[in-house]
Amino acid sequence: MFSLNIALTVLLGTVAVITSDGRMIVGTLKGFDQTINLILDESHERVFSSSQGVEQVVLGLYIVRGDNVAVIGEIDEETDSALDLGNIRAEPLNSVAH
Repeated sequence: MFSLNIALTVLLGTVAVITSDGRMIVGTLKGFDQTINLILDESHERVFSSSQGVEQVVLGLYIVRGDNVAVIGEIDEETDSALDLGNIRAEPLNSVAH
C-alpha cells in the first residue's frame, strides 16, 4: 500500500507513475488521497517504441485514478535530465494482468 510517509517525502517532487494499462506518466506530485488518486502537474507521458526514441506527450495538470496506479516512484531529476530519451529504444509496457 502507498505509504503516507513516502508520499509526504516525494510531495512536490517529480514522480513516475506506471498505470495498469502500461502507460508511464512523469510529473510533479501535487496531491493524493486515501485511494491513491494522484494529482500531477507539469506532466507528460513517455511513449516507448522499439523503432524510434521515447516520445514525450505533454499532459499538463493530470489526475490519475488510484485504481489505475500500478507503480509510483520518485525520479532523480539530475539523472533524468541527463538521459538522452531520443536514443532510448524499448518495447511498450503491457497492461497489468490481474
